[in-house]
Amino acid sequence: MSGRSFAFTRAIAREPAASAVAGLRAVDTGAPDIAAFRADHAAYVAALRAEGLAVTVLPQMDAFPDSVFVEDTALCLPDGAVVLRPGAPSRFGEAAAMAPHLARHYGDRVVHLAEGFVEGGDLMMTEDAILAGLSARTNAAGVAALAAAVAPWGWPVRMVETPPGVLHFKTDCSLLDAETVLATDRLAATGCFAGRRVIPVAPGEEAAANAIRVNGAVIFPAGFPRTRDALVAAGYRVVEIGNAQAAKLDGGMSCLSLRFTPPG
Repeated sequence: MSGRSFAFTRAIAREPAASAVAGLRAVDTGAPDIAAFRADHAAYVAALRAEGLAVTVLPQMDAFPDSVFVEDTALCLPDGAVVLRPGAPSRFGEAAAMAPHLARHYGDRVVHLAEGFVEGGDLMMTEDAILAGLSARTNAAGVAALAAAVAPWGWPVRMVETPPGVLHFKTDCSLLDAETVLATDRLAATGCFAGRRVIPVAPGEEAAANAIRVNGAVIFPAGFPRTRDALVAAGYRVVEIGNAQAAKLDGGMSCLSLRFTPPG
């Protein structure tokens, strides 16, 4: 079914915890302002709802500073969901906490990654395959286990390389539609998007690469005008959301929600 990689009916998000000031980050640019973070998060949830999604916002979990970044806990497909194994040990409990919420939508179509490590920020669902980027948080054993988990649902998994120094595969790219991705030059240069149209992120705006296509809109981090204008010129409707606080924790648009259409 064309569009299943970006046409959704539901989403799960989680309110930023006060403990997010202690969240993981590759480079310390200062702690996020929690009040501003929550305001941005509320605007993000409102944008999802404006595109027709029924959004469940889970309460904050202070025991897990990074728990606002729910995408890393699971892979949600049209056929079922996989509870992942985050590569950062401090995040293991986040995936376990997400499992019962997935079961409410997927019933017995929830499976758990058997071994290795995979974070959702390294996974891109296209129309016919899952691209899995190797990174500091996702390893080959985890990708192999993921491939075994989704094979019964008919999803092939293709392992790709994430450029050195890039946290997650989707830090540097976004799916825009069935044929098109937004990507940094450094990621596109790996050849992982051969056969697809690539809209390049403007030089100096690499942090704009993590956006999300949700039904009729591209939800996009504010503050990157040249990349935004390129998307608009290409015919996309762009909705800008403040992301300055999440960015201090290496977070982007995709990280903040699980987007899906459950079976049936």
